[in-house]
Amino acid sequence: MPKADLDDLAAFAAVARHRSFRGAAAVVGVSASTLSQAVRMLEARLEVRLLNRTTRSVAPTEAGAKLLERLSPALDDITAALDEVGEQAGEPAGTLRINAPTPAVELVLAPLAAAFLKAHPAVRLEVVTETSLIDIVREGYDAGIRWGEHLAQDMIAVPLGPPQRYVVVAAPEVLEAHGIPAEPSDLMGYPCLRQRFSSGVVPAWEFERDGKIVRIDPPARMVSTNIALQKQAALEGVGLWATFEDYVTAEIADGRLRRVLDDWCPSFPGPFLYHPSRRQVRPPLRAFIDFVRERRRTSLSQP
Repeated sequence: MPKADLDDLAAFAAVARHRSFRGAAAVVGVSASTLSQAVRMLEARLEVRLLNRTTRSVAPTEAGAKLLERLSPALDDITAALDEVGEQAGEPAGTLRINAPTPAVELVLAPLAAAFLKAHPAVRLEVVTETSLIDIVREGYDAGIRWGEHLAQDMIAVPLGPPQRYVVVAAPEVLEAHGIPAEPSDLMGYPCLRQRFSSGVVPAWEFERDGKIVRIDPPARMVSTNIALQKQAALEGVGLWATFEDYVTAEIADGRLRRVLDDWCPSFPGPFLYHPSRRQVRPPLRAFIDFVRERRRTSLSQP
């Protein structure tokens, strides 16, 4: 197959996976117009439309979906073969693509990324933040990061960080005005800051004590998908906020925020790096898994 054909097929696969020329361009590292031209050339050569395009969306046609289904494993095999050639020099090489929600990226992956890339200079890391659960194979990712309750059974999961926990915090002025809640149900009378996922879902707040689980939907003074906005609102006394404790460690230590309902907020396992069990692990992903495991061994061995 001529190189131009392979490039055009790779361009089509990227756009079809991301359902967006702009989104695919950001990952591939070329302009959206270059990808559009490549797809048009491929469609002209095959004499069939592969993508339905509107001003708001891009989606594979029936022919495009069939081509993508057959094409994806072949492109993965080509990528793996090139990785193996690069690895003959004794160093993992290639691109590692990871999909993860924002808290996992900011609290767990970010402290690892720079050290990993310095240890493996031939690896290129691409991280896409996304709250919604996706099919990482169909979307072209090597691995994803999620918490245990969201892992499919056919995935291999690697612990990525130490235990975490959610806490409910508030500025002292909020507690002075409304009092300190004694039970989760008390929060129904408090102004609260709620999280909305990109799917549109506003998750309930979940509490646990002595094996009893309580889920509530407290009144929302503010709803946002942005963690930084929620944190600033909590610091300025707008309402109570349920969040990962790591986001507010410093503010709790200096007294700007106070924890409430602490005995209802147990710790839980940190997020997992996961990848398909039926797929050969590419060298960049294998290098990252080994790196994570070594870091965890080192941290656990320290007093």
